[in-house]
Amino acid sequence: MIVLQLILFCALFALMVKVGVGNNALNGLYFYPKPVQEKVYELGLTDRETIARKRKRFMTAFFAVMAAALILIIRVWNGVHSFLPAYLQALLFLEVMNWYDGIVIDRLWVGHSRFWIIPGTEEIPFVQTWPQVLKKRGILTLIWIAGAAIAAGIIVLLF
Repeated sequence: MIVLQLILFCALFALMVKVGVGNNALNGLYFYPKPVQEKVYELGLTDRETIARKRKRFMTAFFAVMAAALILIIRVWNGVHSFLPAYLQALLFLEVMNWYDGIVIDRLWVGHSRFWIIPGTEEIPFVQTWPQVLKKRGILTLIWIAGAAIAAGIIVLLF
């Protein structure tokens, strides 16, 4: 059952990204490295304020939906009432999401899809290298240890 839940959780993650960018990679410019962003601004394809607004809107919706999904899966679907089981499940979901993002989203989807290439920026690398993925995901692995405690605390306190 937990494997199915992890698959659904990661599918929701990918769906949120796809909905956030729609049919135009520029809608997700905030995901790109700074050199790509600067080149896009220089080309006049969009402006900083528009991207800042889109980032704030996306991140707010993304975190709300993913947090709600995590809490509902653990508390409602799995019926977890106490802190330690909630913490362990939240940690599992957050760590799987973390590595899914780095490997499947960043390296596979972004790295192998023409969709993510913004015209005029083709010469600028925008896909993270494996060392960059490993470093970023390793740091986030540590951060999600605390994030899982927060999620577990919410589950126990709210229900």
